[in-house]
Amino acid sequence: MTKPSRADRPYDIVLFGATGFVGTLTAEYLAAHAPSDLRWAVAGRSEPRLARLRERLRERPPRGAETGVVRADVADPASLRRLAGQARVVATTVGPYVTYGEDLVAACADLGTDYLDLSGEPEFVDLTYVRHDARARETGARLVHACGFDSVPHDLGVYVTVRQLPEGVPLTVDGFVTVDAAFSGGTLASALNQFARPRQLAAAARERRRHEPRPAARRAAAPDGAPRFVPEVRAWALPLPTVDPQIVRRSARALERYGPDFRYRHYAAVRRLPVAVGGIAAVGAVAAVAQVPPARRWLSGRLRPGQGPSAERRARSWFTVRFVGEGGGRKVFTEVAGGDPGYGETAKMFAEGALALACDDLPPAAGQVTTAVAMGDALLDRLRRAGITFRVAASR
Repeated sequence: MTKPSRADRPYDIVLFGATGFVGTLTAEYLAAHAPSDLRWAVAGRSEPRLARLRERLRERPPRGAETGVVRADVADPASLRRLAGQARVVATTVGPYVTYGEDLVAACADLGTDYLDLSGEPEFVDLTYVRHDARARETGARLVHACGFDSVPHDLGVYVTVRQLPEGVPLTVDGFVTVDAAFSGGTLASALNQFARPRQLAAAARERRRHEPRPAARRAAAPDGAPRFVPEVRAWALPLPTVDPQIVRRSARALERYGPDFRYRHYAAVRRLPVAVGGIAAVGAVAAVAQVPPARRWLSGRLRPGQGPSAERRARSWFTVRFVGEGGGRKVFTEVAGGDPGYGETAKMFAEGALALACDDLPPAAGQVTTAVAMGDALLDRLRRAGITFRVAASR
């Protein structure tokens, strides 16, 4: 099937969930930074809210006045198919994705529409691979998950690190994440949903392993590391149970530049040991609460989807991810850094990812693919121009 062209679809990009917290930030970014000839629309279930958003975007020239409005509802699969049929790229912020996301993925895969989301939910990513990757490969659709702080800085940070190391040799990379930020109700809802579904999570991973081919002559792994003190970053390293290592591993399996034998480990970097111990205890407590439905509902009610940190708090937020890569007798230190990771920078990464899919000359790709595989250098260049730092800190 031939990929849809601009003549085939009225919009280059449709942003679904545009009136939510991150959706609004993404819409504002697109209004301020999209090229003048981009045809794009905001989408959601409430036309009055979408119309009010469009009016606000008109105050951000030059794009807001020309923004379209598309009504679609996750409870109405036919409306999602109509949405997918109007766009070359659909970007969705509507989560938790394992609850609300699959019908839109299915529509995009079937119609050859490029799709990207902010999902950090491994279960959802694995299920959509099993159910929709094959069809997307037939139609040419790129299905790109985790196109925000999960997992762009980590996926592209490793991509940059690997290219500083020798080719054709075993490589290891460790990533160390430091963050000062608050989170939103949508993030809390997704995290609680994942903690509450350990059996479903494991089952989806097993099903994916049964379906997913692996490179015959190459190996890529992302094992859990052990807590330890790391002199290179002068911090305690705590294994991070996020989707990021899985995304990096899939990039490594798809791209030969990662070498014949690749390993990635993913950590939170914490300066003080008492804080590290407290962090482990807090994660354990939230995971335990998530197993009890009344307690989970109570905790979820403390911060509802659509709510998030203030502009003042976001302005004070920042992230740094440091990578230590080794191979072929060479050691490389790289760094990715930016502002508010969960919202300001996530909206930037998400919007620039959608723009890359819609506007840039990209390598051939189809099916469920990572940001490094789908967009690689194009997205890296866009994010650098947008103010996110990717740099080689040192090498020896």
